[in-house]
Amino acid sequence: MRLGSTFFRTGAAAVLLAAGVVVTADILAESADNKAAPAAAPAATPSLDGIALAAPNAAAVTVASSPDAWGGARTGLEATLSDRVVHYDIDATLDPVKHLVAGREKLTWRNRSKVAVKSVYVHLYMNAFEGTGSTFFTEKRQRDAAFRSGVDIKEGEWGHIALRSVTQGDVKVPWTFVHPDNGPALDHTVVRFDLPEAVAPGASTTFDIDFHTQLPRVMARTGYFGTFHLVGQWFPKIAVLELPGERGATAPRWNAHEFHLNSEFYADFGSFDVRLTVPKEYTVGATGERQGAPAEKDGMLTHRFVQGDVHDFAWTADKRSSKPMVETWTGPGSPNVTVTVLYPPEYAASAAPAMKAAKDSLTYFSNTLGPYPYKTLTVVIPPHNAEEAGGMEYPTFFTAEGYARVEPTLPSQYMLDFVTIHEFGHGYFYGLLANNEFEEPVLDEGLNEYWDLRMIRERGQQIHAGTPFLQKLGIGPRFDAFAIERAGTPRNDPADAPGQNAYDRLQDIGPVYSRTATLMRDLEARVGKEPMERAFKEYYRRWKFRHPSTADLRDTLAEVTGQRATVEAAFAQQVYAAAKIDDRVAAFTSREQLPLPGTRQVDGKWIEDKQDEIDKRVEKDREAWKKANPKAKEGTGPYPFRTEVLVRRYGAAVPQTLLVKFADGSHETVRWDAGESWHKFSWVKPAKAVSAELDPERLHYLDASKLDDSRTIDADASASRRWGMDVAAFFEYLLTLIATV
Repeated sequence: MRLGSTFFRTGAAAVLLAAGVVVTADILAESADNKAAPAAAPAATPSLDGIALAAPNAAAVTVASSPDAWGGARTGLEATLSDRVVHYDIDATLDPVKHLVAGREKLTWRNRSKVAVKSVYVHLYMNAFEGTGSTFFTEKRQRDAAFRSGVDIKEGEWGHIALRSVTQGDVKVPWTFVHPDNGPALDHTVVRFDLPEAVAPGASTTFDIDFHTQLPRVMARTGYFGTFHLVGQWFPKIAVLELPGERGATAPRWNAHEFHLNSEFYADFGSFDVRLTVPKEYTVGATGERQGAPAEKDGMLTHRFVQGDVHDFAWTADKRSSKPMVETWTGPGSPNVTVTVLYPPEYAASAAPAMKAAKDSLTYFSNTLGPYPYKTLTVVIPPHNAEEAGGMEYPTFFTAEGYARVEPTLPSQYMLDFVTIHEFGHGYFYGLLANNEFEEPVLDEGLNEYWDLRMIRERGQQIHAGTPFLQKLGIGPRFDAFAIERAGTPRNDPADAPGQNAYDRLQDIGPVYSRTATLMRDLEARVGKEPMERAFKEYYRRWKFRHPSTADLRDTLAEVTGQRATVEAAFAQQVYAAAKIDDRVAAFTSREQLPLPGTRQVDGKWIEDKQDEIDKRVEKDREAWKKANPKAKEGTGPYPFRTEVLVRRYGAAVPQTLLVKFADGSHETVRWDAGESWHKFSWVKPAKAVSAELDPERLHYLDASKLDDSRTIDADASASRRWGMDVAAFFEYLLTLIATV
């Protein structure tokens, strides 16, 4: 569809909707080739069977799923890895000049519920890019926000997906655009099929769908630039029918959200058999396993890819691709994996580092979570000017980043490694665990960020700043990646719980990544690294291929670590809410307890101790003590010291430890567990206190500031000098990074 007809369609939809007309496929079935895209229908239009949609504001689930949710835990003895609900059989042909994909899809769906289904919901995600009236662009405009680097679609570069015909058996299926999240009338990313024949409980039905997808100029996850095509969210994809006991559902409900600015995707597991026809000079990569050599006809090649037990399918085609880099990987419990890196000539330097990072990720995630179950992994490095296609995940297939120069002393090495690790990691959290990214991004973006940083930490990898010359001299500053992540999360004024949905957030999606990673690092420090890893292995074993909820993660961590109270408190404060943590050492004194002037009774007589007499006695006692203790440390003497530490709480209560060190080498450690706003601790000891520090083991990473956690009796400028140098080095790093992008 061209630009003019896109505007015609959206304009007509607005007029008809204003007139109160609901436009369905039957009304427009006889119009021109773009005509089968009906106008928007009110969200309140009921389905034929009364099955409800998930709430527009749905977010993190608090009630654990039932043990038999999604067919129960997979034992490995089943015929398939997942309980396959859907099968897609697709033929697609790419016109690389028009950037158009013509498709024929046979969609077979099984009704897992105990009720007859008369209406189903289908995602048409590509319609997010048909015009500025979509939910995606409306949110972008309302928030005055750029998506990532801020690439915009210009005239003639819009995209869409058009249904040309839908049949069930030989009967036409009427459809209506709906708005489950009460989005704008011009959003066409969710459609409802009203079925000529209901699908009985346990039965399956098949839809034959002809469609075409106009790719947009790539600006968010998918599209084209020049001859490069990243084809994601390109086919009609059925929504998820959730059953009682699954992700908090108490009755069957359809989970179908509009394509929001910051949300991603959620779908049933199934199988794909896809044939992709492209000009023979184009290199193709896709989800799944290639089936034999491509078939040639009329200068076109048809490539066939098949993959089971996944919930999405994406592909790429580009005639500028260099010869693919192909290697193999194997690990305990996993099949032999063919790893392919596709890259353009200008980023040839990135191919080998991306391959290494991908294979290292296979090893790390397989060892710390569980075996990688697929036989392929494809890494795509987009070309220059198509960077917005980078950093996106699909099952067995993801896009990374490319750089003309990649050296260990350059920021590009870290960025390439991290993005590759991050997108691979999605293959576990988004891919194999398959949470609902609309409603619970904490389970994907958040957990994945935490696990990626864990891998980076165990690699001993840091962010290099400064110039390459300084790095080669060994004097260029380096930063711990987790420290940078923590610095980037809102800690003083967090507005959104990590468990909030992806699209209804005051501070946008960023804190889902950074605050969740910080929270999980905090929790790991408190329950222990080994128990945390053991719990995540069990989470993966128990919930792979089953769409877990936040409550399922919470309960698994609580059970396996054996620290239920700690885990549940952390989730209550920092997942389902966003409580500020801010404990401080507010005051710290340590004073010598000298004799005081005044009167006292001795043998029935009152004697006055005068100040000048006391001073002489104190001086005499000190001289005698020094003579008797010539090697005594500074801060010790003949008189005791009274030490007082005032701690203040300006946020939620967390279990705290206070460590006070004394001049004689001794120390006092006390717990502060009560939900008090303040507490004063005191000791009388024969030595002066040197320092007082809250959280000496650095367990509370969400604390608003660690700088006010400690005090020294004597002024010490070393900390301020160190922080000043770190800040200066950080800004130097930013400038260097900008210069290399």
